[in-house]
Amino acid sequence: MGRVTERRRVLRIRDGAVSTRPDTLVAEEPLEIRLNGKPLAITMRTPGDDFALAAGFLVSEGVLGAADELANIVYCAGATDEGLNTYNVVDVRLAPGVAVPDIALERNVYTTSSCGLCGKASLDAVRTTARWSVEDPQDAPVRLEPEVLSAMPDRLREAQRVFDRTGGLHAAGLFTPEGELLDLREDVGRHNAVDKIVGRALQQGRLPLRECVLMVSGRASFELAQKAVMAGIPVLAAVSAPSSLAVDLAAESGLTLIGFLRGASMNVYAGEHRLALRTTAGWA
Repeated sequence: MGRVTERRRVLRIRDGAVSTRPDTLVAEEPLEIRLNGKPLAITMRTPGDDFALAAGFLVSEGVLGAADELANIVYCAGATDEGLNTYNVVDVRLAPGVAVPDIALERNVYTTSSCGLCGKASLDAVRTTARWSVEDPQDAPVRLEPEVLSAMPDRLREAQRVFDRTGGLHAAGLFTPEGELLDLREDVGRHNAVDKIVGRALQQGRLPLRECVLMVSGRASFELAQKAVMAGIPVLAAVSAPSSLAVDLAAESGLTLIGFLRGASMNVYAGEHRLALRTTAGWA
């Protein structure tokens, strides 16, 4: 829709020289998510992949788990008093027979682009029961080479086209254990980027993502660990630090959680059994 970036005038100072020039900024707008016509949540996001974002959000809330549970998603016409469509309100319609949970009371209607958990009534409300276990099936265990993991941050960064223009976006990438990039989404909120990844997988009938690695730019919060578990993703890797609660959830659920993944260095906080380690100087 051409709304991912916007231009603004900026005063530029370089080595004492002052000039004015236009600058490209990442767009940030509110998205209201409605469920069967009723308001559910508002998140600040970068426009684009809005339907996937809404679907992924509902996967993380335990509402959706399969493509056939989703009837459709539409932008709400007449979203303003003047009857105009802002493309900032979407309505998710569940398929007939799919139960509508009462989750609206568990969160406020506003979540920020930096913390999708804001508004959760309690920690217990976050620990939603997952439909799938992230434990490896006996016939197809996920094994990760540290060398392959170490290449993922650069591969993620190289694929961030909007970041190159703005410098202001988070990214989430879905990789195979062999390091192939399957999908990448960008957003001003890291949790939105993950929801867009998961929502696209739901729409394509690919959940659970049992043989995938989720790579995120930035830190690994509890919410991102939860979203990985809810989508059946066994590995979450981040370029920055995890939170203590994310580590606790990873240990309890069997999720492999990797932080500070930068070059050949990384910290494995949980699920180290999935790493193919060798007792060498580089990977001891």
